[in-house]
Amino acid sequence: MANRNLTRLVFLLDRSGSMESIKSDVVGGFDAFLAEQRAGEGECTATLAQFDEVYEVVYQGISLSDVPSLKLQPRGCTALLDAMGKLITDTATELNAVSDDAKPGTVVVAIMTDGLENASQEWTQPAIKALVEQQTSAGWEFLYMGADQDAVEVGRGLGVKPEQAVTYARGKSREAMAAASGNVRGYRDAKLVTCDAVMPAFTAAQRSNLSE
Repeated sequence: MANRNLTRLVFLLDRSGSMESIKSDVVGGFDAFLAEQRAGEGECTATLAQFDEVYEVVYQGISLSDVPSLKLQPRGCTALLDAMGKLITDTATELNAVSDDAKPGTVVVAIMTDGLENASQEWTQPAIKALVEQQTSAGWEFLYMGADQDAVEVGRGLGVKPEQAVTYARGKSREAMAAASGNVRGYRDAKLVTCDAVMPAFTAAQRSNLSE
C-alpha cells in the first residue's frame, strides 16, 4: 500500500522564449509555491522538468528541503505534448519501481505554460489525453495553468479536468502559482485525514482575479 504520508509534486514548466517577459514573476511565484508546501504537514518530494523544444529534468524525487531556487532561462519553441509525454511516463516508471512504503500516496502534476503547443514531434494530443486520463484513473491529480489561451478548453483536450485548469493573464503568473499552491496545500492536508479527499477546484474568485 502506498505511503499516505508522502506526496510527490511534479512540475512541468515552460521555458520557451515568450516566457522572458514574465520570467521574474514565474521564478518568484514558483519559489513561494515551494515555501508554502514546505510548511505543510507530511513528507513531500519534488520533480521539476523544463521544456522548450528540448526537455530537461532539473531534479527528480528530491526532498522539498533540498530544492534550490528556480533558475529559468527562456528560449526556443513550445513542445508541450512531447514534454508531457516524457514527464508522465518517466514519473510513472520511477514510482512503479519503488517499494510500497516509498510510493507516494499523493501525486500532483502541475503544468504551467504561456503559449500553445507548436513544436512536438513524438506525441499527439489524443495520445496525451489518453495518458493523462489513465494516470488520473490511477489516482494522480493534474493542474494546468495557461496564459494567452482558453486554458480550460486546452486542458480538457489534454485530459485535465476543467475544474483543475485555469487561465491567467500574462501579468498574473505569480498569482496563478499562489492559487495553485493553496489548492495543493489544502489537498495534501485533507489526504492525511482521508483517502477520499479531492483536489479543490479553482474558484470563480480565483479565476476572476487571474484573468484581470
